[in-house]
Amino acid sequence: MADQLTKRADDYAKWYNDLVLKADLAEHSDVRGCMVIKPHGYAIWEKMQRALDDMFKETGHTNAYFPLFIPKSYLAKEASHVEGFAKECAVVTHYRLKSDPEHGVVVDPEAKLEEELIVRPTSETIIWNTYRGWIKSYRDLPLLINQWANVVRWEMRTRLFLRTAEFLWQEGHTAHATKEEAIEETRRMLDVYARFAEEWLAMPVIKGVKSASERFAGAEDTYCIEALMQDGKALQAGTSHFLGQNFAKAFDVLFTTKENKQEHVWATSWGVSTRLMGALIMTHSDDNGLVLPPKLAPIQVAMVPIAKNAEQLDAIRAYVRPTIDALRAKGVTVKFDDDDTKKPGWKFAEYEFKGCPVRIAIGPRDMENGTVEVARRDTMEKQVMQITDIAEKVEHLLLAIQDNLYQKALAMREAGTRAVNSYDEFKTEIEKGGFLLAHWDGTPETEALVKDETKATIRCIPMDGDSTPGTCMVTGKPSQRRVIFARAY
Repeated sequence: MADQLTKRADDYAKWYNDLVLKADLAEHSDVRGCMVIKPHGYAIWEKMQRALDDMFKETGHTNAYFPLFIPKSYLAKEASHVEGFAKECAVVTHYRLKSDPEHGVVVDPEAKLEEELIVRPTSETIIWNTYRGWIKSYRDLPLLINQWANVVRWEMRTRLFLRTAEFLWQEGHTAHATKEEAIEETRRMLDVYARFAEEWLAMPVIKGVKSASERFAGAEDTYCIEALMQDGKALQAGTSHFLGQNFAKAFDVLFTTKENKQEHVWATSWGVSTRLMGALIMTHSDDNGLVLPPKLAPIQVAMVPIAKNAEQLDAIRAYVRPTIDALRAKGVTVKFDDDDTKKPGWKFAEYEFKGCPVRIAIGPRDMENGTVEVARRDTMEKQVMQITDIAEKVEHLLLAIQDNLYQKALAMREAGTRAVNSYDEFKTEIEKGGFLLAHWDGTPETEALVKDETKATIRCIPMDGDSTPGTCMVTGKPSQRRVIFARAY
């Protein structure tokens, strides 16, 4: 398959699309802009879900589920929220079809809804309408809820995993008694996302705050994690929003304080989506196919027997059985591929292309010598090892691969991050891609000018790093600190 894959250097976008399709991660649906996530892709997403869900529960959150449909009037209650999502909303106007001799089925005009329903683009409105009945007193706070769901945003230009009309995600929605508690929650969840990205995806991220124009519709502040892809473009990998009291006031969510006063609660929302699949692919994969960090690989170790007959296959199976048991006892997912309809060479190519971190080959000669051949996907290196302590060696190898992928991605990001001091320099450097650290005067007019002229946006105002004041690269006006500009997905 690798020989059919477009090279990254030739056409990065086509390489990405080819890889998603040929590695059996996803495919286009007959519904425009929607995708089918295939078993291999969904298995990776399930591992992401499991890890994130554990992290959410460790921080005190519980899961619930809210309706897919939102009354149109709910969206209108928070002005900036409806303005931010109005152009992306799918609307349900009727509730029944009827047979038609000429067209088969048609919408029954008698079945028009009294109030149109919006297919959720995000759930703040229906959740806050629900919370009004759940929250009465300070004893009900904090309310820490997450839901795993699908959402619909009617995108005009779509790309598998990165931007689709329907996608899977999680969305957390929390309520707090004080502003300080809500801001603390917003930042706590950003830290969860950053830890997940770095420890599981092996993807280094920068934590920051969005500019006002890039802020979530209805939020007072949006925090984000930003990652740099191999082609030099940025990818927003997760967001956490401080909503203030905007939604609580819009939906009249009040609580009685300890002092017996009535106050509006303070809110947050936060989410990551199947866009992380795109981030994973573009951070690590190469011209030979998919590269997966061991923590997210559905099969971490593939064992391929090289046997001429059933007798040899049975002998190899018995030879590696203790190793398989030892690896599984350590929590490592192992597949012993004894499918005799496919040749070993085909299997080697398949596991390599689909990103399996470690492949072990075993033949009759290995049994004679007490060895196995171990190949690692990240470096493509092969090594013959003694089978006596192979489980421990493979366990350590998986950790080494996870770390190597992170360090390689970090080196790539650092090489692509540089400071620029003038707008002319910025215009030259942005063509090379990467994160550009530049001074900005803080005005939306300057931000819009840069976006219009260079297609670069402010990815975030970094929470860490250099906060030395300077002058705006465009206007020469005072700047409090450098921000990160980049072209982005």
